[in-house]
Amino acid sequence: MSNNDIIVSLDIGTSKVRAIIGEIGNGTFNIIGVGSADSEGIRKGAIVDIDQTVQSIRNAVDHAERMVGIQISEVYVGISGNHIGLQTSHGVVAVQNEDREIGEDDIDRVLKAAEVIALPPEREIIDIVAKQYVVDGLEGIQDPRGMIGVRLEVEATIITGAKTAIHNLLRCVEKSGLKVRDLVLLSLGAGQLALSKDEKTMGSVLVDIGAGSTTIAVFEGGTIVATSTLPIGGEFITNDIAYGLRTLTDHAEKAKLKYGCASIEDAAPDVTFKVTRIGSNVDKEFTQEDLAAIAEPRVQEIFQLIRQEVKRLGYSEQPGGYILTGGTVSMAGLLKIAQQELAASVRIAVPDYIGVRDPGFTGGVGILYKVIKNIRVRSAGPKKTAGRSKPASPAQEPARKSGGLMERLKNLFSEFI
Repeated sequence: MSNNDIIVSLDIGTSKVRAIIGEIGNGTFNIIGVGSADSEGIRKGAIVDIDQTVQSIRNAVDHAERMVGIQISEVYVGISGNHIGLQTSHGVVAVQNEDREIGEDDIDRVLKAAEVIALPPEREIIDIVAKQYVVDGLEGIQDPRGMIGVRLEVEATIITGAKTAIHNLLRCVEKSGLKVRDLVLLSLGAGQLALSKDEKTMGSVLVDIGAGSTTIAVFEGGTIVATSTLPIGGEFITNDIAYGLRTLTDHAEKAKLKYGCASIEDAAPDVTFKVTRIGSNVDKEFTQEDLAAIAEPRVQEIFQLIRQEVKRLGYSEQPGGYILTGGTVSMAGLLKIAQQELAASVRIAVPDYIGVRDPGFTGGVGILYKVIKNIRVRSAGPKKTAGRSKPASPAQEPARKSGGLMERLKNLFSEFI
């Protein structure tokens, strides 16, 4: 392990906080540790209690550390929410090398040029995604490194977020004793992992249905073009079950996870379970059909809202259809309801790594996947490491982000403290 790079992702969700440890070595990537803890202090994807969130992060990280036997000091943190915004931008620079060969420095400069945009004071740049590069008028270039040219341009998407949400997220992670190596948009990471090249190029919709919120990300032309967050998710199904069975929310959640079915047609009438009703010490017996009768209308409503939101964004007809991920989509019968309500091709994306083969881990593994892709693109330069206890040297810092996002975030902290 000493010769390999360790990278760690942190996915802070409404119901779970997940820390995932990845190892890169000899051209391969493996998940070597996973830590999960119940999430406290998060409501509908937003932080509402700093101390509870900090404790949840510590619990998840401790779990992952015990599994692998290393100390985690740096993490890549996923960010999402209805405060995320996308903005197109354009950057132009002259190639500096005497032989006119485009190098890493030229790409860094053109991306920084694209980041020079007018932003409201309450918003902050999280990331920049290059749609295409243009070298001396030649369009459609994905990676111009090594090409010869005089003028380098980039058409990019700027990802921005609310300063308050970014600050609170970073504050929670740093109070838990961790250094934030970078922020990664969860939809972007999940899209890198879950979508094929054709799906990203032709057009598709990635839907992450979590406990407290549903994130919609539209991909087209190889990159993310629109995103939106709906304040509805698996918690609403749990609450409906709690009301319908007149039981505690915890009991309703356990029943949903073990016996839940989103389709009445697929539910088994002979599968029974008992729950304790509120105000009574007597257990009452219910069937899986009873659960499905409660869950199906809510699941239908969730997908109706998703379809309406995608239509509102202007991307209702996508050849790649819908790709579902998130913990809620594990429910039996949900795919069938999704296909009926969305009237399109629908599939569920699951990470293909041992220990994380569950839709709920797509976001966390996607963060690692995006980081690894950046490392491989910059493989000609020094390797980056994260998760080690030793401090990173200046040469190991991400070339563009270290002077951009992280510097601005440090200034942001000084404004709040």
